[in-house]
Amino acid sequence: MQKLKNARQLERHFKGVANHHRIAILCLIEKEGGMTLDAITQALKTNFKTMSEHTRKLVLAGLLEKKYKGRAVIHTLSPYGKKLVFFLKTF
Repeated sequence: MQKLKNARQLERHFKGVANHHRIAILCLIEKEGGMTLDAITQALKTNFKTMSEHTRKLVLAGLLEKKYKGRAVIHTLSPYGKKLVFFLKTF
């Protein structure tokens, strides 16, 4: 059985997803798999700097993981990111 998270841990995850751009990023990555920041920016038709800041906040919140592949950085959902996307789809 999985240990329950404390209030601060839950707050970190929910604050991480408290923006429509961040929700869109999570749903896009869940649908497409790992993506670079350029691919995310093009798919959502948004500003590169804006998406860079949002992905940074999602990584800090523990919802995205970065994997380095040469010079490219691939963003994927963390286990908690997958659970949160599932929650968002059923909400």
